[in-house]
Amino acid sequence: MVIDPVPVLKKIGHAIRSMEEPAVEKIAEETHDDPFRVLIATLLSAQTKDAVTAEASARLFKVAHTPKTMAALPVSRIEKLIYPVSFYRNKARHAKQACRQILDDFGGVVPDTMDELLTLAGVGRKTANLVLILSHASKSNICVDTHVHRISNRLGWVTTRTPDETEHALYKVVPKRWWPDVNLYLVTWGQNVCKPVYPRCRACVVSSLCPRRGVTKESRA
Repeated sequence: MVIDPVPVLKKIGHAIRSMEEPAVEKIAEETHDDPFRVLIATLLSAQTKDAVTAEASARLFKVAHTPKTMAALPVSRIEKLIYPVSFYRNKARHAKQACRQILDDFGGVVPDTMDELLTLAGVGRKTANLVLILSHASKSNICVDTHVHRISNRLGWVTTRTPDETEHALYKVVPKRWWPDVNLYLVTWGQNVCKPVYPRCRACVVSSLCPRRGVTKESRA
């Protein structure tokens, strides 16, 4: 039996109002949902702490704020600007190559479909979904990162092994009205309460609705 996601999402949505938004959401708001900056910031954010993502993105966008100016930078320069994000060398190469593709294949405009976004270097479904949700106001996508994958399984909504499997499973169990909110809600919750190790179950507003699947040790805080 799958626990109804709606009461959980409602409670979490209310609780995160006092919490800081994830870095990419803040960048989207500050840049009026600029798809280029959302795309690049999301590329940088993978397996990287939010504070590092925010600082690296700010440094990079001061130097290059369009696909054209980014594509003109040497990879070594991008590496220096985004360090110490995780896998900064690979991300620098992907950022430059993706911008070159945007210029050559899409007239300098970040594409607005899943299939086209997935042709860009370094772009997987997580990045594509977030660009579609934040920059194109899509109501038909769910963005799944490690937090969403972990918490969805922990709550018992899905039983999956990878974020891609989780995305496709969530479309079946979460009402469509909530699809654009899933990432913001669960990432914020995962960063602050439902952590990978020692989740703060005592401070969790949905503890009574959560089966705590996979949780072996909880935080005493």
